[in-house]
Amino acid sequence: MRSMNAVLAAVLAVPAWLVVAPSAIAQPPPTLPHLPPPGQECNYPDCTPGIAPHIVLGSYCNNPTYYAFGVTDWGRLVFCGSPRRYEPRWFRSPEMHGIKNEGDLCPALDGEVAQAPDGLFLTCVSRNSKSSWERGDL
Repeated sequence: MRSMNAVLAAVLAVPAWLVVAPSAIAQPPPTLPHLPPPGQECNYPDCTPGIAPHIVLGSYCNNPTYYAFGVTDWGRLVFCGSPRRYEPRWFRSPEMHGIKNEGDLCPALDGEVAQAPDGLFLTCVSRNSKSSWERGDL
């Protein structure tokens, strides 16, 4: 009985932050959507590959350049960004327009975002009276 009490006391003395929650256990990656067939456009997040699931808004992320989009458990689209070159975090995403090519025109979409076929994070920027898709990590 004494040894049982000692074990119980030792378990209760473990700080809560050392206990691993079941959700923290590695799980297999989700099945990602595929690129649309040639000739068909992808204009929405649901056909964009590489969007990370189970993201916590405001938590740290590691790649604001490629495959920078994620979705929270409640369905909010987020992106990995590094404001003023601080450590990158997940932020609420502006409207996302699927897969676009860097340099293509994006009239009336200023400030909105997309992803290039290679995963590059893009944003629509207006310069010299025209709007085009540019790197969003700069």
